[in-house]
Amino acid sequence: MTNKMTNWSKEEIKIYILLLCARADSVESQEELELIKSKTSASIYDKMYHEFCDDKEDVCFEKLEDSISQHHFSTMELSELREEIRQVFFADNKFTIMEQRLDKVLDNIIY
Repeated sequence: MTNKMTNWSKEEIKIYILLLCARADSVESQEELELIKSKTSASIYDKMYHEFCDDKEDVCFEKLEDSISQHHFSTMELSELREEIRQVFFADNKFTIMEQRLDKVLDNIIY
């Protein structure tokens, strides 16, 4: 369990998930990061990027599970999130095996 309970907005959760997607193949490409930046404000991006950089993968998943359980996401919101996840995965024109595995893990966490 994480030491610190997250109290993120839906927007912050989304950005954290997208950052996790960008790092899925251990390489955060400039295309992926620019795409994520375009989906939010600079302040939210900076806040979430700094927190994300300090977290190990298992902590990332724990934080996401805790945060998602605090909010109710509509079917439309989940659909939009899935599309944004897909955009990040394909921003560098690759969909690696590591990204495919993360995609399945995120499905289990999100739904």
